Amino acid sequence: MAEMLYQRDIYGVTLVELGRQDSNIVVLDADLSGSTRTNLFAKEFPGRFFNFGVAEQNMMATAAGLASCGKTVFASTFAIFASGRAWDQVRNTVCYNNFAVKIVASHAGITVGPDGASHQALEDIALMRAIVNMNIIVPCDGPQTREAVLAAAKYPGPFYIRIGRPKVPTIEEKGEFQLGKAQVLTEGSDIAIIACGIMVNEALLAARSLLEKGIKARVINIHTIKPLDSQAVIEAARKTKGIIVCEEHTIVGGLASAVDEVVAENYPTKVMRVGIRNRFGQSGEPAQLMREYNLTAKDIEKTAEAIIK
Repeated sequence: MAEMLYQRDIYGVTLVELGRQDSNIVVLDADLSGSTRTNLFAKEFPGRFFNFGVAEQNMMATAAGLASCGKTVFASTFAIFASGRAWDQVRNTVCYNNFAVKIVASHAGITVGPDGASHQALEDIALMRAIVNMNIIVPCDGPQTREAVLAAAKYPGPFYIRIGRPKVPTIEEKGEFQLGKAQVLTEGSDIAIIACGIMVNEALLAARSLLEKGIKARVINIHTIKPLDSQAVIEAARKTKGIIVCEEHTIVGGLASAVDEVVAENYPTKVMRVGIRNRFGQSGEPAQLMREYNLTAKDIEKTAEAIIK
């Protein structure tokens, strides 16, 4: 059975690792350090940690100021606040200046669960993808979260790393993590399933079920939404009968839209989407909400069969 890990636990531990290696690493939070796990960094490096309270706009503006002085800044809060409440500062202060501010946004997507619609960021990838200079990573599990954070610290410019609230299964044999390079997890010529975040595991479950029915699925983990691995998308379009894009996000403006753009310009094919369709979230347990919003392996399987037919 796959090991279940909190992505935010891995984030907190990785921050401490980076802090020990580089004295220029600075961490900011908006009164949620217990939830985002930046409190681990605060405990070890109190002089390089700043809690801004419920003032996300100020946090992002200050992050830009610190980055302008040569610091590598990790700024964390819930995804709904990082992408929505502080969008102006992220665009005009961080990204316009191409500063080294790494936004690690936790509690993204519908699986925030009981906190309900006000705290379920379903549009954050779209908001961040539209901004010039922003890099976007949606890691699929705990180990990939570590790789994403290390990559963000290494590469220049702003990053948005999207992680969730619940534990997620660890996906084995993903291969080496490279920024902007998709990972092909299974080979198949019938259907391509492109996924990010927690939907990667659902895609793999669907692929196993489809194989029992004689349908071979090519499962692709696109962990980097921007810059997108366009070649992986084009290859999937060429080698299969259609593409399914799976994301715990609105189907507008996120991974599905990015894939649509590449396919339309390079190799038109059938693309169907498993994502959230013109709805706000609601309170409920994560598994219950995944079923309610048609984000399960069964939904992917049904969509694949529809394309094949």
